[in-house]
Amino acid sequence: MRLCIAVLILGMFVSCGQEKKYHDEKNDVTAEVTSDKLADILLFQEELNAEFKDPETSPLADRFRINFETLDFFEPDTSYVIEAEFVRTPEAIPFSMPTTTDRESTEVVFGIAKFTIKGVAYQLEIYQSPDLITQEKYEDYLFLPFTDRTNGEETYGGGRYLDLRIPDGNTIVLDFNKAYNPYCAYNKKFSCPLVPAVNNLDTEIKVGVKAFEH
Repeated sequence: MRLCIAVLILGMFVSCGQEKKYHDEKNDVTAEVTSDKLADILLFQEELNAEFKDPETSPLADRFRINFETLDFFEPDTSYVIEAEFVRTPEAIPFSMPTTTDRESTEVVFGIAKFTIKGVAYQLEIYQSPDLITQEKYEDYLFLPFTDRTNGEETYGGGRYLDLRIPDGNTIVLDFNKAYNPYCAYNKKFSCPLVPAVNNLDTEIKVGVKAFEH
């Protein structure tokens, strides 16, 4: 299970005249937030590519890694950086999530993210692994696998994943620009959790990592 958390950057401010100042200030704040989101997405892509180039962390077989330059990404789109309502499910019990091999992954539904895309309401289950919370580094790690209409065409047929952290409040940011393929999309030796049917989005998510072409 890949863990990839990114960070932020950038900004600017201009004004001329008190009456116009407030108009400019509003636009500059919006532009600054957009710039930060875009920088965060580009940093994610850079770090993911670095991980795939490194023989210590890459899921690629050597014959593919040697000449690897970059994964294929959709163009970044900050409208897919979504602040979702986060409904916690403290009464949920652990269950076995099937994988691409005989192994089963133990998960708990930690919460449900509710959000809209282009005015249409969706919700996705977000999972936590009891095996990871015993490790201090991953004690707040959450796992969001999902499928959408691009699977099998522009993106990996088995769906994609998002790495998240437990938020402080009742909202959680879902940046679909950071959607990545499970390792088994690159190398069959890996065992990857299968996306539950409940986490299918009946829409195209044209951001994040595309399908891998050998």
